[in-house]
Amino acid sequence: MPHAELKFSADLGIDAPAVLARIEAIIQTRDAGSGECKGRAYPAAEFHHSHLLADISLLRKSHRDAAFMRALTDDLEVAIKAMIPVACFFSLNLHFSSETYVTNRHEP
Repeated sequence: MPHAELKFSADLGIDAPAVLARIEAIIQTRDAGSGECKGRAYPAAEFHHSHLLADISLLRKSHRDAAFMRALTDDLEVAIKAMIPVACFFSLNLHFSSETYVTNRHEP
């Protein structure tokens, strides 16, 4: 199950839920078995220079090789930038979760 975090200066005027939904759709297009992408957005009221950082993590799988990661990075960059209505600094970090990462569902 992928995770996506958006950290951005609040002056960008982006629709964070729409960006997170688009990230999920792109990941599922490239990897139909990826599952839902849990997403969070953190707009910063205080900042120095307008910016957006998209930090996206995936579990390591044999089919997620260097070519897969490069293609997914390219797709995500184009799509996310298309949803930012103003000029700003942009960063994207697509990476694998660590070997000790645990993901499951809690049912009390």
